[in-house]
Amino acid sequence: MSTNVLSTSAAIGFGGVVQEYLWNWENQQLRVVYETLGKGSPLLLLPSFSSVSTRLEVGELAKLLAPNFQVVAIDWPGFGESSRPSLNYRPEIYQHFLEDFVKAIFNTPITVVAAGHAASYVLQLALKQAAFSKIVLLAPTWRGPLPTMGASQQIAGFVRELVRSPILGQALYKLNTTQSFLSLMYRRHVFTDAAKITPSFIEKKWHTTQQPGARFASAAFVTGNLDAVHEQSDFLGLVQSLTVPLMVVIGESSPPKSREEMNALVALPGVRSVVIPGSLGLHEEYPAVALEAVQDFLFSSEN
Repeated sequence: MSTNVLSTSAAIGFGGVVQEYLWNWENQQLRVVYETLGKGSPLLLLPSFSSVSTRLEVGELAKLLAPNFQVVAIDWPGFGESSRPSLNYRPEIYQHFLEDFVKAIFNTPITVVAAGHAASYVLQLALKQAAFSKIVLLAPTWRGPLPTMGASQQIAGFVRELVRSPILGQALYKLNTTQSFLSLMYRRHVFTDAAKITPSFIEKKWHTTQQPGARFASAAFVTGNLDAVHEQSDFLGLVQSLTVPLMVVIGESSPPKSREEMNALVALPGVRSVVIPGSLGLHEEYPAVALEAVQDFLFSSEN
């Protein structure tokens, strides 16, 4: 496992130093791209899992944090500019990756700010070892879209294998990642200000979805195969066992089922929380508001 600096022309970032982390999984080497910006205490910034997942979704937040922190933002394996091989993407991959990456890049417990589905992985690692000193969860989720809609494991598994298939799968994936479909999803679940969902914005998201091998990790997420826990009680149990200070940021326009889960989380003793404008993409749509909501927590020495 090693890290290399990439030239600025080789990667599209948000102004930081772009590097690659070479990571081995089951005798296969994966290239994981990450970007570092700023100076100060280290802070790991994790984007959410989604069909359009990329570190650029936390890029504006990274720039706002950079005056006070050395921010490291990643493209998860299977997403963004990282390798997208046709693996059977499942929680074990991301659990091991996050543990290895944190161990390789940082030498002290760090602050972590994680969006969406990254929440469970952060909490699991926090319980396994002293990786983090503070945790901020932005619009945390633990259940993928199809299971949230009520699909059984059998149906979700069938859809996943269908999308993974060579010809039919490619066609189905393309139908579900058209620019019009992506725009619809953003309007329904991700952003609240339709004026921000411009054609150029959607085109960039669409471009991310059309990279070679993009459908494999995306299908795993959508069908719940990246769900690190499968019951609300298990997710809440992770938080109840936590000894690290935790703050949760909720979008006031979050989808009803997701909001119910977030409300159950912040009802637990010791969990700090705040509600701000936005939905599941609050960290991308309102980065300055998100930072303002958590900055006292981030800068306080007593949590």
